[in-house]
Amino acid sequence: MARQLRPVELEFVEVAPVRFFFEQEMSAAPEAVFGALADDVPGWSEWFASVTSARPVDGGARRDIRLKGGGRFLETVIAVKPPEVYGYRVDRTNAPGARALAEEWRLIPSGAGTRVRWTFAADGTAAFRLVVRLARPGLGRAFRGAVISLDRRLAAG
Repeated sequence: MARQLRPVELEFVEVAPVRFFFEQEMSAAPEAVFGALADDVPGWSEWFASVTSARPVDGGARRDIRLKGGGRFLETVIAVKPPEVYGYRVDRTNAPGARALAEEWRLIPSGAGTRVRWTFAADGTAAFRLVVRLARPGLGRAFRGAVISLDRRLAAG
């Protein structure tokens, strides 16, 4: 059963009770990375191994995301600042105990490439927050793998 989460804005990534920051360098330029994040939502399942399905909803204002293991998220895009920031919040999910979730992808020019900074922000019951904290290493591995895969995909054209 999907539960409705508290609507949050991008500022939530700065104040959420649980926040993780991960960074990874890419050889692709920020414009190319931003295009893959914001303009090719279905492509996420090709480079982010945890994502089994991603599709834009409401003309791209929202996203329907499905993860390995059965996780489901209906998200609203809350930040589109090309080629620097792409962010979204989760409006509905089947994750038990979640109250608010948001993610920010910040793209920083780094030489000819991009330093990608991903912020994962969450609030929920005490049990949910504990589970999310325990998941931190896995989230970091998933992010690093996704960025490496996306970089290869963009290099292949």
